[in-house]
Amino acid sequence: MDFSKIKMVVTDMDGTLLNSNHEVSPQFYTLFEELKKRGIIFVAASGRQYNSIIEKLHPIKDDIIVIAENGGYAKKQDQELFATPIDKKIAYDILHLLKNVNDVHPVLCSKNKAYINGTSPDFILMIKEFYSEFQVIENQLNVEEEILKIAVYHFENSEKFIYPNVKHLEKNLKVKVSGPNWVDISHQNANKGYALQKVMDDYGITSDEVMVFGDYNNDIEMLQLATHSFAMANAHPNVLKTAKYRTLSNDENGVEHILEQVLGIKK
Repeated sequence: MDFSKIKMVVTDMDGTLLNSNHEVSPQFYTLFEELKKRGIIFVAASGRQYNSIIEKLHPIKDDIIVIAENGGYAKKQDQELFATPIDKKIAYDILHLLKNVNDVHPVLCSKNKAYINGTSPDFILMIKEFYSEFQVIENQLNVEEEILKIAVYHFENSEKFIYPNVKHLEKNLKVKVSGPNWVDISHQNANKGYALQKVMDDYGITSDEVMVFGDYNNDIEMLQLATHSFAMANAHPNVLKTAKYRTLSNDENGVEHILEQVLGIKK
């Protein structure tokens, strides 16, 4: 493959750049410095909140573009690039709907904080990995901030136990199985592909100049934008079908494996 035209590298976080312990490898930071020297722009695109992404990538936070909340929010340093909130009434209607679904845990995601109820201590412990800024509140209907996304968690399986109950919302909203335990519901235009296209337009980047890595269904739209699209070996079957190429798993440093080739470190 010819990687000589690459001007932008875009990667999902969980299941892609992060290993199964939710860690970034030291190797990535070494490769990032070389990307930076060559003027190649790096974009982190995740379902995580902005603060959580920055926490994971803190050493390079001032040198990257962040697409957070599955494309609902994007920033570069302190500059907000765009936000695509969901209508507040629609968000409240979704919360009412979810009350009738067993064993699910909704998260209201705003620009700077997530809001959860305190009914499950186990969920509160778990969510700390994905949301560095969150608040436990008695009634999520009292949240007054703009809502970028409703993330819904099930401890066993999101595709089996959450998605069938919200699939009908796809007529007007973006509904994505974004991980083994998560389903994300947001504005129709709040997806990683829409967000990435806006960033590419701002920087004059074309499809053959961007490289994208992903592993789950919420990555599909952005993978479709790139001539060089890579599914991780651990990717969802839909992603394996969508991406043009495959790389090693997230636990085998699959992103770094390809970046070495981009930089000519490894043939």
